[in-house]
Amino acid sequence: MIMKILLVEDEIYIAKAIEQLLKKNHFSVDVAHDGEYGLDCGLTDIYDLIILDILMPKMNGIEVLKALRENGITTPVLLLTAKDQPRDKVSGLDSGADDYLAKPFDNEELLARLRALGRRKEVLLLDGLLTYEDVTLNPHTLSISCKNNTVKLSLKESQLLEMLIQNKNIPLSKERMIEKIWGYDSDAEHSNVEYHISLLRKKLAKAETGIAIQMIRNVGYLLKGINDEI
Repeated sequence: MIMKILLVEDEIYIAKAIEQLLKKNHFSVDVAHDGEYGLDCGLTDIYDLIILDILMPKMNGIEVLKALRENGITTPVLLLTAKDQPRDKVSGLDSGADDYLAKPFDNEELLARLRALGRRKEVLLLDGLLTYEDVTLNPHTLSISCKNNTVKLSLKESQLLEMLIQNKNIPLSKERMIEKIWGYDSDAEHSNVEYHISLLRKKLAKAETGIAIQMIRNVGYLLKGINDEI
């Protein structure tokens, strides 16, 4: 799945340059230009990584970071700090940041740090594979395997299953799935999610897996062992 990044940076030209760099390197990027809006975006918990500037209007980066952590958001955060402000770095790390990078920075170093934070995420990954119960998902080949069965998936089916595995005990709403997989600016509707979930269920059955995608009314979809109770 393409890594989804939230960039919170108030300097427009810097934000634009970072956004273009990330998109060129196959990241999905949403941009917020003040701390208050950045916090609202971060609280959706749909991002894989957050790049957070410290000096911003409305709320500074440290305030945003503390609010995210107080609300249970564990998304890895890379702080952008002023080179001559070591106290910002200490304060940021003490407030829950995972790494920091001083401005001005080298583009390759930024990308390397983001890759390192991505590897640090607590996900069910082994050699790029995700497993749940008796099913193994390979997001690189877009396929699932169970016992001796292998079934190909579409990109959206693979992304949905990956999201369900990574949130295996948390019901996921259609809105959150759309935001994460289709994106904020997408015209996708609930019917798009329903259609791809329907196809994914058929392929899980075809592979003779022991898992099922269950719908909890007015809440969302949940991945369960086929004999488990909600």
